[in-house]
Amino acid sequence: MVPDMTITVKLPYPGLDDRMVRIFVPAHEDGETFPVVYMTDGQTAFERLPHELGCWSTHAAVQEERKNYGRGAIIVGIHNDLGPAQRASELTPTTLGKLQIPEEILKMSPPTGEVFDSFVVNTVMPFVESRFPVKKGRENTAFCGSSSGGVASLHIVMEHQDLFSMAGVFSPALMIFDPIEATNWFLSKMGDDLPFIYIYSGAFGDMESAICGCAQYLGNALDNHYPKELHKTLIIPQYPHHESAWSQVFKDMLHIFLDRCEGSAPAAG
Repeated sequence: MVPDMTITVKLPYPGLDDRMVRIFVPAHEDGETFPVVYMTDGQTAFERLPHELGCWSTHAAVQEERKNYGRGAIIVGIHNDLGPAQRASELTPTTLGKLQIPEEILKMSPPTGEVFDSFVVNTVMPFVESRFPVKKGRENTAFCGSSSGGVASLHIVMEHQDLFSMAGVFSPALMIFDPIEATNWFLSKMGDDLPFIYIYSGAFGDMESAICGCAQYLGNALDNHYPKELHKTLIIPQYPHHESAWSQVFKDMLHIFLDRCEGSAPAAG
């Protein structure tokens, strides 16, 4: 039996220094393979760090799924140790529509979400699939993120439906886009083999309340235009914009994802 392990690597990021990526692999038998969830903000994915941010506790969610249902997943957390403005820039694509951000801010922190997209698809994924016990194929691959990372998750998965079968869109900061243009972009990506879209938002606090409206707007668009069996919108009004909330919801997203994976053991209940 190979024990649980979390491995840290640095991979070349376009135009910048190497980027830290951490990979959690659950305990397993030799030859056993797992579906994989790629995530933004790897610095808060696995354990609580000594600052105000919380923790997603993804490893605990995997261990719980392993104990209860006999199945697990590899979690790949892509770090962003930059400041808030740089993080938002890195995780914000330009293709969703007109940005509703003051011009002076855009000049200081221009959106580079497409660069991050390329890093995920062309650098991180090939590295992980070549060195870890990954169950390959779109049905076994998901992407998840929160806030600006929720926007990145929606963008990456819809742009690469041949690579991902699920997007975890947590507290998506979609209010920075023109809502009609963003919805039209999403609808333009409708194809024959659509991914599952998991949307979550809390509503506690000014920021999460604003985000909640955006999440509900996207959820309504899905209700009207997307196969009902391929999306879920979850609103928990008392939850804040924080890792403590996302960690609870991640368990449900992970469970649904593993339920849908090829060759996954059937879930109980």
